[in-house]
Amino acid sequence: MTAEVVNLRQFKKKRTRAEKEKQAEQNRISFGRTKAEKQLTKALNEKAERSHQQGRIEKSEDDI
Repeated sequence: MTAEVVNLRQFKKKRTRAEKEKQAEQNRISFGRTKAEKQLTKALNEKAERSHQQGRIEKSEDDI
């Protein structure tokens, strides 16, 4: 019934490596896009913004 001896230094290093790998994975998702993908996203966002702006109703000075 003896507990397994654990080296805390190694345990901390493993935990730190796992956290860094998790952060690296998130960064690959966020920043790891090709130039074409970035341009496509930008074009789609601009198109959505234009269509949103076209749907707005402008208020004139007389309506106030």
